[in-house]
Amino acid sequence: MQVIFLADVKGKGKKGQVKNVADGYAQNYLIKNGLAKEANKGSLSELSAKQKAQEKHEAEILEEAKVLKGKLEDEKTVIEIKAKAGDDGRLFGSIPSKQIAQALEKQYSVKLDKRKIDLPQPLRALGFANVPVKLHPEVNAKLRVHVVSE
Repeated sequence: MQVIFLADVKGKGKKGQVKNVADGYAQNYLIKNGLAKEANKGSLSELSAKQKAQEKHEAEILEEAKVLKGKLEDEKTVIEIKAKAGDDGRLFGSIPSKQIAQALEKQYSVKLDKRKIDLPQPLRALGFANVPVKLHPEVNAKLRVHVVSE
């Protein structure tokens, strides 16, 4: 019997996949527990429509990420953060990704999740720094941060 999986079933199939399984297994376990439904013309066309809608949605998200990358990597986009520092140019504290995200939102009205800012260690010195930002699995950007003394 051909079924469409509604959820991941270990060893059998993933959600949205169409597969042939034994009739008894399909009737007594998969369909009964809501893990799959029988694959007929109506359910197959519904599945293909859902997949097309999902692909369209993912393409829109990718396009938004590319537009945001262009905005972040523009030469005029430099985030300025003020911090207390010593005479040698080292900060008394550090600047984590949360503070960078807040400054970006305050200065350029761009809301960015702090987890997308890929900062291996917080900034600890005055001057310019290029901070990598992961906007999408396929789109990475560089954000310029300028740390100045208070």
